[in-house]
Amino acid sequence: MQLLDWNIVGFYFIMLAAIAWWSSRKQEDTKDYFLAGRHAPWYIVGASLFASNIGSEHIVGLAGNGAISGMAMAHYELHAWIMVILAWVFVPFYYKSGVYTMPEFLERRFDSRSRWTLSIVSLIAYVFTKVSVTVYAGALVFMTLLPDTFGSPENAFWVGAITTVVLTGIYTVFGGLKAVLYTEVLQAFVLVIGSFFITIIGLDLLGGWGELKSILGENKEQFKLWRPIVQEGIPWWKNNDFPWLGILIASPAVGIWYWCTDQYIVQRTLAARSLKDARRGALWGGFLKLWPIFIFLIPGLIGYALHQKGFLEIPFKAGGIDGDQVFPTMVSTLLPVGLRGLVVAGLLSALMSSLASLFNSCSTLFTLDIYSKLNPNKSEKHYLKIGKIATAVIVVCGIIWIPIMQAMAGGGIYKYLQQVSGYLAPPITAVFLLGIFWKKTNSTGAFVGLISGFTLGISKLLVEGFAGSADATGFLKDLADFNFLYYSGVLLLVSAIIMIVVSLITQDKDAPQTAGLSFDTLTDEDKKEIRASWNHWDVIGTVIVLGSVLGIYLYFSFWL
Repeated sequence: MQLLDWNIVGFYFIMLAAIAWWSSRKQEDTKDYFLAGRHAPWYIVGASLFASNIGSEHIVGLAGNGAISGMAMAHYELHAWIMVILAWVFVPFYYKSGVYTMPEFLERRFDSRSRWTLSIVSLIAYVFTKVSVTVYAGALVFMTLLPDTFGSPENAFWVGAITTVVLTGIYTVFGGLKAVLYTEVLQAFVLVIGSFFITIIGLDLLGGWGELKSILGENKEQFKLWRPIVQEGIPWWKNNDFPWLGILIASPAVGIWYWCTDQYIVQRTLAARSLKDARRGALWGGFLKLWPIFIFLIPGLIGYALHQKGFLEIPFKAGGIDGDQVFPTMVSTLLPVGLRGLVVAGLLSALMSSLASLFNSCSTLFTLDIYSKLNPNKSEKHYLKIGKIATAVIVVCGIIWIPIMQAMAGGGIYKYLQQVSGYLAPPITAVFLLGIFWKKTNSTGAFVGLISGFTLGISKLLVEGFAGSADATGFLKDLADFNFLYYSGVLLLVSAIIMIVVSLITQDKDAPQTAGLSFDTLTDEDKKEIRASWNHWDVIGTVIVLGSVLGIYLYFSFWL
């Protein structure tokens, strides 16, 4: 990092601070703080959806997985089609209900038990997976780019981690969701520009797209999009090389949870100024969602090819190259002065945008779904104060968890995230889908299904942690080795069956609450309002997104 690089990073932070300060004015109540006053236009909503999704763990981890396992993770980046489902299926129910949080929606549809369950599980998952992994990935970048600036790479790791967490926490505490939304517009722009240059410069050094395909073609099985169900010498249920059947089963289960029911994401659509803006924001976000393949995953493939040709030296770890070091190494090695500063600013923006979104979402969940239930009838200013305190506490928890996360992230962090999500997401996906599409789903069925699904998911995670070692044997070892993609499908199916069976058994005692909260209970007035919120432009946007997804699938299915 040279003086010009530092000046660019400094200028970026000044702009960020100015936007946060402007956003922090006129915060009168919880609607202002948690939902940005519900004044966000569609282009702000879409950019925020994109920037919230793309954190430093995404850039570092996705590029790393590109270098190690090729296009296997592209399926998760092609979830733009699920954002179309968010726009047309889920957003009308969420926006019209006027809720602040997803647990609040579950309480309206079912009862307080489901709200409490989802709130607590979401908070735990955010602090111990998303916050810690995001910080860990950002700190890796500091350790690679500034190895000697603070005395040692280890010092650089901790300075980077703590500095970014604290700075992000400060502007989230004072600015609320409005600060998060408007800083994310700047961050999304810097992020795309910086990563675009990595791709262009890397391809130019390598010799072009044809040369990339030639190098990767020498090992097609490692880099192709669709992987076989059975590997030689490995039972199909132990094949962890992203078999295509497992991807088709697990990817939608995780995607619907993340894009359609997760507070972290859906909160952006709830901040829209109208139902039309909420829908169009989701569609715009869906279009932006297509780009990570080209600006994050493809650079990982380029990094591998450059390493093979001797143009780049990626650090090794047990089993091969260290995938999580691919993107930071490309930044430090390939980029010229000035452009390096821009990309570092982009990486910082990715880290900070994801953390800011997480902090605000956690604060919203705690204040509105837990604290306000335990302490009702307080003033708006009181809840606003509690929300800011909750954000500060979450910042501290994120810092405390970093050493544990550092020890846990021995493998690729992006795969780790998808694996953990695969164990937590299915019961949430099941309860929202059944709640909206089947009016007979009742509160007891929802609650029992959620608890059962979470118990099975956490059990698998614990078994992997304690019985996944090479010297373990027996049933627990087999369970630990069971492919996480297939297990996600099993969890989704079991959770849904439990919800359906329990709902049918208890339907006479426990009448479901469905008025306007499921498709077959919408009134004619509801339907007219929803119909008036879209026109031909929304249809055109939908066709563009779905057509792009199909085109990318067709190309990369046969590119090697």
